Amino acid sequence: MTAIACTLMRGGTSKGPFFLARNLPSAVEVRDRVLLAIMGSPDIRQIDGLGGADSLTSKVAIVGPSTRPDADVDYLFLQVVVNEPRVDGSQNCGNMLAGVAPFAIENGLVPITGDRTRVRIHMVNTSSIAVAEIHTPNGRVQYSGDASIDGVPGTAAPILLDFLDIAGSSCGALLPTGNAVDVIEGVEATLIDNGMPVVVMRATDLGKTGAESPADLEADKALKARVEAIRMEAGRRMNLGDVTRKTVPKMCLVSPPQNGGAIATRNFIPHTVHKAIGVFGAVSVATACVVPGSVTANIARISGVGSSRRLDVEHPTGFFTVEMDVEPDGNGIKVQRAALLRTARKIMSGEAFVDDAIWDGR
Repeated sequence: MTAIACTLMRGGTSKGPFFLARNLPSAVEVRDRVLLAIMGSPDIRQIDGLGGADSLTSKVAIVGPSTRPDADVDYLFLQVVVNEPRVDGSQNCGNMLAGVAPFAIENGLVPITGDRTRVRIHMVNTSSIAVAEIHTPNGRVQYSGDASIDGVPGTAAPILLDFLDIAGSSCGALLPTGNAVDVIEGVEATLIDNGMPVVVMRATDLGKTGAESPADLEADKALKARVEAIRMEAGRRMNLGDVTRKTVPKMCLVSPPQNGGAIATRNFIPHTVHKAIGVFGAVSVATACVVPGSVTANIARISGVGSSRRLDVEHPTGFFTVEMDVEPDGNGIKVQRAALLRTARKIMSGEAFVDDAIWDGR
C-alpha cells in the first residue's frame, strides 16, 4: 500500500481531505484514480474510503506554493462524485476554501504575521483570488472561537473570506448572455456567474412556493427533469458547453424571504437538493438580487447604503450573509468586492492508503 499524507478538515459546511500538491501524482488521470480510491467512489456509501456518502463530504482540496505573484498559495478544488468513477474540477468550493489558510500555515507554506494572518489564495479552478483572514495568536492557528454558521453545530474561530474580481470567472462575464433575464423552456431565468455559474428562477414559475423541504423537491421527478432540461440549455448559453457530466451550473429556485432575510432559496447542485447553499452559490444569488431587471427584482429585500449591500440569503437550514460593494455599470452593475464569514476545523492528520497498483508513490 502507498501512504499519502493528508489532513481531514471541515471547511464551512463541507468536509474532506486536504493534500499538499507535492504528495499527489502530477498526472491528472493517475491523481484522479488515487482520489477515487481514497474517497471510496463509486459507491453510494463510500464504505471503502474516507467519503461521507454525500456530495458535501466527498470533496478534496489540493494546496501548494502559488504559481502567481499576487498570491501566497494555489488551491485546487476537486469534487469526487459519490456514485460515479469521476472527479470534477469544473467548479470552485468556497466552503472548503475556509480550510486552505489554516492548512497552508500549518504545513509551512505561509508564515504567521501576528495575531491575525492574511493569506492570498489563488483559486486554480477559476483563476481568481480570495483573501482569507484567520486568527493566529501566540504563533499558531486558532480553531476555537465564538463564530457560528448555519449548518454547523457549535462555534469556532471566524475566518473572513474576501473575494476580488470573481465576476465571470467561469463563464467570462457576470451575465454571460448579456441579459438580466433569459427565457428557457418557457421559464424566465437570470444566468449569472459571480464565482459560481448559477441559474436563478422564480419558484412559482415552476409550480412551487419556495418553502418546500429539500426532501420534497428531491421526490418530485417531474420537477427535477424540467430543471435539468433548463440546465442543459443554460449551460450552453453560459459558455460552459455540454454540461451533462458537469456539476455546473447550479440551479436555484427563489421566493420572497420567509424569515427576515433578503431572498429565500432552494438549490439544485445540480442533481440533488442542497440542505443549505454553497458559498459561491450564495454570492451569485445575492448578486442577482442587485442586478436591475433580474428575476429577483420584485422579490428581494436588500439593505445597505451607497455602494455597500448586505444580503442574508435564506436556505433550508438558516442564513448565509453576503456583503458586497457594487457600482452602476451602464444598464447593469460592477461588483467591486464580495465578502463573507466561514469557520473551519482540523479533524485529523495522518496517512491515507491506496493499493500500489493504483499508484506506487513515484
